[in-house]
Amino acid sequence: MRVFLIIISLVIIASSCSENRVIKLDTIKYELPWVDSFAVQNTIINRVVVPDNFVRIEAVKNTFAHWLRRLPLKEGKPLVTLYNNKSKSNQSAHAFVLDLDVGEKDLQQCADAAIRLRAEYLFNNDKIDSIHFNYTNGANVPFSTWSKGYFPVPGSGKVTWKNALKNDTSYASFKEYLLQIFNYAGTLSLSKELKSIPLEQISPGDILCTGGSPGHAVMVMDVAIEETTREKIFLLGQGGTPAQEMHIIKNPKNSRLSPWYKVSEIGNAIRTTNWVFSRSSLMRWV
Repeated sequence: MRVFLIIISLVIIASSCSENRVIKLDTIKYELPWVDSFAVQNTIINRVVVPDNFVRIEAVKNTFAHWLRRLPLKEGKPLVTLYNNKSKSNQSAHAFVLDLDVGEKDLQQCADAAIRLRAEYLFNNDKIDSIHFNYTNGANVPFSTWSKGYFPVPGSGKVTWKNALKNDTSYASFKEYLLQIFNYAGTLSLSKELKSIPLEQISPGDILCTGGSPGHAVMVMDVAIEETTREKIFLLGQGGTPAQEMHIIKNPKNSRLSPWYKVSEIGNAIRTTNWVFSRSSLMRWV
């Protein structure tokens, strides 16, 4: 993983809970192959400010949590765009839009957006052997096999690998691999390859997932904690159907805290802008 450090002291003025605060700019910048350039001022950690008395939970450099909170956002609050360049019908649910391409096919939907981020992180950290996802038929499809010149043909509960010399370890081939995963995976397969965890243990990179048709999945993009009470708050990012740009969603139950969600305010259900998850829906990559 290549990380660019800007060794200067900068500050930015950001808004959280309707208050302006001066905060120190985080200058760590990861190289991301899907975007030519972006301003460090537009990363999640710099744009989405935590409320007073909260601090982001510690994350070691090059971990998934550290990488996620340094993903770039599009400037301002643009419309969420679909794969066909049309605007999403509901534009009131998001607070920020990630600077992440959605492709030209109706494939990168909700579960796929979460898979995309996990796969991109592993690919950019040279962890090719850890890139593998399940098809809905239960077959596990590793990128390591794909990259050796093979192509998966799905069957009943399995895949058959055919020769495909064009498949290799390049980023272009990796993106083609993801399209295959998006085509044959979904919330049902994703829910079966993750493990359930208590909401109190929530961390960046975890996923709220309801498997099914319809189902839905959103990713925990960041977590902060209150310095005295140790109360946790979390940030959610989602894709959707039709395939659309991934975006940070608002908290419909607490406009003052939004887009953060507070664990102590959640009963048996986690109500987001367009889905209701059960408290037991929180899952983690194995």
